[in-house]
Amino acid sequence: MNLTNKQKQHLKGLAHPLKPVVMIGSNGLTEGVLAEIEQALDHHELIKVKIAAEERETKGLIVDAIVRETGAANVQVIGSMLALYRPTKERKISLPK
Repeated sequence: MNLTNKQKQHLKGLAHPLKPVVMIGSNGLTEGVLAEIEQALDHHELIKVKIAAEERETKGLIVDAIVRETGAANVQVIGSMLALYRPTKERKISLPK
């Protein structure tokens, strides 16, 4: 999914006050964590995920795997927080053109 810069800026503004709904701990990205992310995206469309990985390279690999497995768009990564967006059938968030 490709988002324009304007759409990303809009989603970043909406994601700012959100609390993380999924946290990835020391066990890394497991099937259970992916299922939770899928469920949260289906319910909310825009979520934050907290990644508790120390190394930047590891964090990047986890982010890439989440985006690939869920089909969601990577809105923003700041520190250990990842903002993800995936529209549902009955869209809750309207994006600018």
